[in-house]
Order: sequence, then structure tokens, then C-alpha cells
Amino acid sequence: MNAVLRKLGKKRKPIRVIYVSTYIPQKCGIATFTKDVTNAINMLNPYALAEIMAVIKQGENPDFPWEVKYKIEKENLNSYLEAAKYINNSGANAVMMEFEFGIFGGNCGEYVIAFVKAIKKPVIITCHTIPEDPGSTYGNVLRKLCLLVSGVVVMMEQSEKKLVADYGVERKKIVVIPHGTPDLPFTTTDRFKKNKGLGGRFVLGNINLVSENKGLEYTIEAVAKVAEVIPEVLYLAIGQTHPGILADVGEKYRNFLKQRVKELGIQKNVRFVNEYVSLENLVVWLQTMDVYITPYLDPQQSSSGALAYALGAGKSCISTPYSYAEEVLAKGRGVLVPFRDSQAIAKAVIDLYENKNRKMLAQKRVYEYGRHMTWSAVALQHLDMFEMVIKRNKLK
Repeated sequence: MNAVLRKLGKKRKPIRVIYVSTYIPQKCGIATFTKDVTNAINMLNPYALAEIMAVIKQGENPDFPWEVKYKIEKENLNSYLEAAKYINNSGANAVMMEFEFGIFGGNCGEYVIAFVKAIKKPVIITCHTIPEDPGSTYGNVLRKLCLLVSGVVVMMEQSEKKLVADYGVERKKIVVIPHGTPDLPFTTTDRFKKNKGLGGRFVLGNINLVSENKGLEYTIEAVAKVAEVIPEVLYLAIGQTHPGILADVGEKYRNFLKQRVKELGIQKNVRFVNEYVSLENLVVWLQTMDVYITPYLDPQQSSSGALAYALGAGKSCISTPYSYAEEVLAKGRGVLVPFRDSQAIAKAVIDLYENKNRKMLAQKRVYEYGRHMTWSAVALQHLDMFEMVIKRNKLK
């Protein structure tokens, strides 16, 4: 923390950066991430506020805030090339791209390749997903992209190792910067539960855009087992259905989950909160929870904003061992359970409930770990990286 304070006092030249991403009010985890990280960077770089280049679908016309200066049509290659001209004619020092395959157009997001080739300024990408197979179509797009750009940000050391070993990316290009979290106090849940009318309940929960790969049915099945031991248990499944899934198949998955709750007879122990959660509400809901659970099904998932926020709030965490969870919940910071195993989730919940001292110790470990993940610390690391990449580019 002292190092962070010293850096806060450091004088630096304003750095003008254009960020390419989805953006609020688009209902997308990357959009929220970009808003949060640019807000934090703006606090430390106030004389060159972030400019957003938002990627939109055809026919989409969100009511973007003022910082969105340009829009790219996702499936229009010419729109990317025109955006590159805009960047080249701007006074930007660098471009930061939040790279997730589903955001960008072409086969497996391949339009970004032509886009980056056309940009005459240093480009940095944040890799939100790294395919297991570098020889796959997705892997090939990422490999080409990493070769073209000047810097690559990942959120885990494991991801850095994979890019070097499997994708042939130069280690000097890569910077590990954790997913940011709000700077929250370490508190008990009682006051927040009372405000939500949840006094006396043992609250489990998760907050995310709902989709089948989240594995929420395994938590629901676990709750049925937990309720036999802890009748006051309440599971909060918070978040809207993912907009893409809602457009394709409607509420099929949510209806399946509700039917499962009914079949198990645990209507009093499960509550669905079907809303897109603002940052303010996300924090309030988090602070009501005794245990945060991510039963996700994709072993390769290399980031989770919701789990990062739970760490920042000092929550007891139970998770399946996807890549991000394996790294951040190591060394006793959380409990890892096998994929698709409701029995293991139930056992972990009951163990935490019955071992209050162990639960509190894990929470303190998590909270201490989360101190290096606050948005201000993450913003500092981004600014250091921008300076490094810009300087290196000038020496070429």
C-alpha cells in the first residue's frame, strides 16, 4: 500500500488513450469492466480523460454517455477500417482494446486483425479469454493479434505462462494486472441483511448474467441438501438472463431453474432477482451474503468480475476450479469443489456454517488479498503499462 501511495504522488504527463470495447448501457460484463477501469484511470489521469470507441451490433443504438466518441459496427469490416483512420488522425498516445471473442465481428472475431494492422499507434489488448487450443480458429485469431500488438494484459499469472508457452508471445509484451474491485470496508452482514429484509437468514448467492454455462442448477440442488441441516438458508440468484440468450431462446434456462426449485420443494430457500445489477446495488447485495458461490462450468474461464468483487468484499467463496478461481482462491482463500457436483457444494456450505472461526479466517485472507485489486491500484498499473509501451514504441 505504501508503494501505491508513493505512485499516487508521482507526477506524470497526461496519457491520451482510446479504449475499444462494449460500454454501458450495453448489458455486458466487458462493458461494465471498461466503465469501471476507465473511471479509475480518469481519477489519476484527469487531464486526458478516457475516450471510448464502442462496438455495437447492427440496428443497436444505445444511449451512450458523452465519453463514447465513436461507434464501430460489429459485423461491418469497413467500419473497423474507418475507425482506424479516426484513431490515426487523433492525438491519442495509445489504444486499449478489451478483447473478448464475442464482442468483435468476423469469424471468431477476426476483424480485429485487419483493424489493428491499420492502426499506426501502439495497441494494447486485455485478454479476457484465452482458448485452451492455440491451433483452434479462436486460438489462431488470438495468436495473430498478440503478435501484432505492442502490449498484452492478462489477469492471472497462469494466463501469462500460457501465452508464452502455447501462443509464443514474448514475455516482455505481457503485463499481469488483476481484475479490479471497489475499495470496500470489511464488515459483517447483519445491517445489510436487515435492510433487505433478510435478518436471521444464512445467505448464499451469486450475481451474474444468467446463462447455462453458469451451472446454477448445481447450487440449487446443493441448497436442497443444505436446507436439511440449515433450514434458514437462502440462496439469491441475482441477475438478468444474458441478452444474447434472451434473444435466441428467451427464459428457457431460468424457467428450468425455477422448475427445479419447485421439484425440490425449496421455494422458501431460493430467490431469483431478475434484474441487471448496477455497481451500487451489486455491492449492497454482496454485503448481505455469507457465502459467495460460482459453480461455473467452463474450466478455461480466465476472469470473473463477480468473483473478483466478492474477494474485494471479503466474502467466503466456494467455486468450481475454473482457471481464474483456481488462482485467486488458492492458499486457503476459498473452497474449490469439483465441476457439476452439488453434493460437494452442499458439504462446503455446511462446513463453513459449522466452522465459524475457519470461515472468518478465510474471509480475512480473501480481504487482504483483495487490497491489491482495488480499482485505484489497478488504474496505477494500467498507467505504468501505458508509459512503458509508449516509451518502448518510440525507441523502435
